[in-house]
Amino acid sequence: MPAILALSLAVAADPSRAEESAALSIKAMTFNIRFNNPADGPNRWSERRALAAEAVRRFDGDFVGLQEALPDQIDDLLEMLPEYEMIGASRDADGRSEASPIFYRRERWRLDQCRQGTFWLSDAPCLPGSITWGNKYPRVVTWGRFVEKRTGHGVYVYNTHFSHVSAASREKGAALLAERIARRDLPEPVLVTGDFNAAESSPPIEYLTGRRPGTLLRLIDTFRAVHPEAQGAGTFHAFKGEAGPDKIDYVFALPSATVRAAEIVRLGRDGRWPSDHFPVAAEVVYYPTDAAKITCRSGRPQPHRIRHRRALRLDRRRTKLGRRISESRRPLSN
Repeated sequence: MPAILALSLAVAADPSRAEESAALSIKAMTFNIRFNNPADGPNRWSERRALAAEAVRRFDGDFVGLQEALPDQIDDLLEMLPEYEMIGASRDADGRSEASPIFYRRERWRLDQCRQGTFWLSDAPCLPGSITWGNKYPRVVTWGRFVEKRTGHGVYVYNTHFSHVSAASREKGAALLAERIARRDLPEPVLVTGDFNAAESSPPIEYLTGRRPGTLLRLIDTFRAVHPEAQGAGTFHAFKGEAGPDKIDYVFALPSATVRAAEIVRLGRDGRWPSDHFPVAAEVVYYPTDAAKITCRSGRPQPHRIRHRRALRLDRRRTKLGRRISESRRPLSN
């Protein structure tokens, strides 16, 4: 009996096997790599870039959300990690500042060019460099829909870096991020990576995980799904290798995901660390009902396309408001 026919008969006889074969297993990491600051002395980028690349390579993930990544750092990592491509834009309008890019494994995933981009955490999310919520620097979300080449299944990935000084900005940023995720135009799985500069009990994290009234969605913290009682889970360590008091870096998923594994990656060598943050990594599985292939046929307008057009109109209105605000007052200094 041909092997393909034998496999087909086995799958037909065992529905659970069919479900397992259709499952979408994804590995994602969030990694604040600390911007290239010559004043860091022995911890400057040139002394730790190889270790940073090793941390990513060892994890062997599908998606890596970076924060504080300057153009030269992105170039270095792409050169050392040729298996990845990236999307992302500078947080500043000049295009030369930090970005929060998403690295994705080119062999497995294809970027949906119609569903990807960057938006700013402000009242004018389409206005590059916009600041309206009291944060010191512009803050962004990089996002994209990625399609598994083998199956055609899609996943939305969002990566961000919230303000380190403004609690109001973090709360408003969480609300805008949740809104964007909730109104994505295809009902596919979601992963969110980021340095949220917010502890697990803070309002932004409680909002994103559905513990605050009025939230538009509920995400799960993949690390806590596996390690609900873990102590010493701080992720900022200031190049000391000792866990700080709070976990501020996260990999989130939808509640329908099964979290197979999650960890805080404490990779170091000879007292050196790849960054002043520990990366956080997770492996999740979305099963067929969540990972269904989406095919949009021509003809009558699809409801998700109508929602998408409405969302674009709302963003344009916000951007016009943001421009008026920017013209009426000087932006905060960097």
